[in-house]
Amino acid sequence: MNDLHTRVSNLKELKESGWKSLSVKDELRKNIIERVKSGEEMFPGILGYEKTVLPQVQHAIMSKHDVILLGLRGQAKTRILRALVQFLDEYIPIVKGSVINDDPFNPISKFAKNAIQKQGNDTEISWLHRSYRYGEKLATPDTTVADLIGDIDPIKAATMKLDLADENVINYGLIPRTNRGIFVINELPDLQPRIQVALLNIMQERDIQIRGFNIRMPIDVSMAFSANPEDYTNRGNIITPLKDRIDAQIITHYPKEIKTGVEITKQEAWQLRNSDIDVFISDIYREIIEQTAFEARDSEYVDQKSGVSTRMTITALEQVYSSAERRAVINNEKSAQVRIADIFHMIPALTGKLELVYEGEQEGAISVAKHIIGKAINKTFKKVFPDPQSKAENVKERYKPITDWFAQGNEVNLPDILSSKEYMKALDGVSGLKQLVNKHTNNVSKDELYSWMDLALEAMHQNSLLSKQDLDDEALYTDMLGSMFSSISGINEDEDFDI
Repeated sequence: MNDLHTRVSNLKELKESGWKSLSVKDELRKNIIERVKSGEEMFPGILGYEKTVLPQVQHAIMSKHDVILLGLRGQAKTRILRALVQFLDEYIPIVKGSVINDDPFNPISKFAKNAIQKQGNDTEISWLHRSYRYGEKLATPDTTVADLIGDIDPIKAATMKLDLADENVINYGLIPRTNRGIFVINELPDLQPRIQVALLNIMQERDIQIRGFNIRMPIDVSMAFSANPEDYTNRGNIITPLKDRIDAQIITHYPKEIKTGVEITKQEAWQLRNSDIDVFISDIYREIIEQTAFEARDSEYVDQKSGVSTRMTITALEQVYSSAERRAVINNEKSAQVRIADIFHMIPALTGKLELVYEGEQEGAISVAKHIIGKAINKTFKKVFPDPQSKAENVKERYKPITDWFAQGNEVNLPDILSSKEYMKALDGVSGLKQLVNKHTNNVSKDELYSWMDLALEAMHQNSLLSKQDLDDEALYTDMLGSMFSSISGINEDEDFDI
């Protein structure tokens, strides 16, 4: 029966075809059960929810429930809701010309009823693809009942010379126009309470009432919503009667594992660029970017009620790529390997997406971002290398050749736009650095090796083994004690101190 839409064009042919009318929720239930049986992937591209959110969504659909996804920003709520359309039949028949997708076997509008009454089996049928059976509205303060449900259209009445009591003067809203489909309201708490009241009949009695008309039109629609817990106090609330009518409340969450976050960011970020320059990024650097989000979600400086969106790491990776790409353009190079300097160039992606608490505001957005990146670098580094702060002698010995080299007055200057050749030369000059990296890494390319060496220097700074002067466009690594003594000697000895 998959080809009915190509050969059925009127009511008589539809009756003879054997097509059966189903409610939209029965249709969703039927199709999702078939998908479960086939073992086919339910929600392609939705990662990290395989054992939590997605099974709950399937259970809700199989129970014929209306659903609300409750979670912080950047948790794929809208993407999941938009994916529900795949569980609808590919095509359904409607009475041709109906604006509310009337079922030819169960018409509800005056237009469709009149058409079938006049034309009978010759009533024309058109076929509606499932992509047109999904409606969505972002709840904004200016949303009205007329937008969602409908209202009288006096201009239509005047043009068609109809009485205002005539049902044909109704201008249907978004929900009736999504009859026999799925309608989603995003950020539900932002919808004014008086507008939420208008949804009560749809949620329970499954009908709509339009001002001035003594009619109740049974709408066949599956309702779904999204909401952010922060909105409950900041911008609005979900009225209790409406919340009571929503059958299933499903809590979304951020990735629970670094590797899941890495896969999400890799999938979503713009990396395949139409460029002559090839940008390479080591897996350890991808983990650093993702660890940044994990650290932010635990940071005392960040408002945890607001959340840290997965969009942060996506834009962060894109900016890291662009930093490496720009350096290659400046140096007329055909490829670029991501370095620590590029990691710190993702700061704008963090400052724009982190909501800070009072203490964070006092520190400053850039300082907080650098602090979080530093913690991410340190934590990721320790997954591969021994803890630089360990008291064990065998661990100290591994870092000693490097610290001794810096203690002799040596320093490493790494400008952000340093060419690959000069970059390698600078890192090769650090005694013991390459040996440390080789001891703890396997099967890395030459370019990756130097990015690991760069990471080791930064991690040693984060663990107070090295000093770092962080200038606008370069990083200068020096001996920690030498830097401290230099700072002390720079103080005017004649200056008075309060002791």
